[in-house]
Amino acid sequence: MENIDIPSTARTPRLSLDVASRVFLLEGESYPEDTKKFYEEPVSHVINFLSRSHDGEVVARFKFKYFNSSSAKVLMDLCTALESSAKAGNQVLVEWHYVSDDENMKELGEEFSEELSAARFTLIEY
Repeated sequence: MENIDIPSTARTPRLSLDVASRVFLLEGESYPEDTKKFYEEPVSHVINFLSRSHDGEVVARFKFKYFNSSSAKVLMDLCTALESSAKAGNQVLVEWHYVSDDENMKELGEEFSEELSAARFTLIEY
């Protein structure tokens, strides 16, 4: 399985997966013109990665400044895959990073956390 490292742009987040360290990262802003085109292949790769058995903890880091509603659907699909991975026996940690004065992003993290029961979830203020 290959690593992914897609750099951020003004409209798309950095998207990376380090297979060896089992760390997945989405960071920046997400409002691509074509959400499906941007996310389809890399998210499929990440979901495939999550469907496998892992010896150590899998960490998903979300560090968004902003995302639109079509990106939120992708995040929900990722949360479902993270939860399924945890229910299958993997140790899964979801980190939701948010800027200290961004109450909206904090609340969005709290909403996503409600979808998880087997995966651990933590809010990280910075």
